[in-house]
Amino acid sequence: MTTTPAAADLIVIGKITSVHGIRGEVKIFSFTDPIDNLLDYKRWTLQRDGEVKQVELVSGRLQGKVLVAKLKGLDDREVARTFAGFDICIPRESLPDLAEDEYYWYQLVGLKVIDHLGQLLGTIDHLLETGSNDVMVVKPCAGSLDDRERLLPYTAQCVLKVDLDAGEMQVDWDADF
Repeated sequence: MTTTPAAADLIVIGKITSVHGIRGEVKIFSFTDPIDNLLDYKRWTLQRDGEVKQVELVSGRLQGKVLVAKLKGLDDREVARTFAGFDICIPRESLPDLAEDEYYWYQLVGLKVIDHLGQLLGTIDHLLETGSNDVMVVKPCAGSLDDRERLLPYTAQCVLKVDLDAGEMQVDWDADF
């Protein structure tokens, strides 16, 4: 019997976007880097609007900037179409360990961002991939310096220290920028 992991223990690693072909394959937008790392996980929890499904990956391949996947028991195009919009989730503990100063995006979201003068700029709402470097979207919160949303580069020059236990990130950033 397969048990469904608790929602808090799940990490979204991709999204089923549409169908591919006539044999029930699905197209996937991957949030992993590189994008085909998503195929390393064979059991997925699919979630959409409170609906949860457990599925097993049979095969997958990179096709351009999307993945095409075959799920066990999914052999009909019209049934596969009903899977569009589902988030692909895996248990948090399935993620590989990272080096000491590397972090998964989910670990950074919610951290308080404090500049080099000790001023609270806000909290990390989400991150964006821009090509040259990732960007943190820092939104104002209770006690923040002002009500400005800021886009900060996630680079070694900007990020001075990450303290997950304290829930803080120290940055070298001019509050007026």
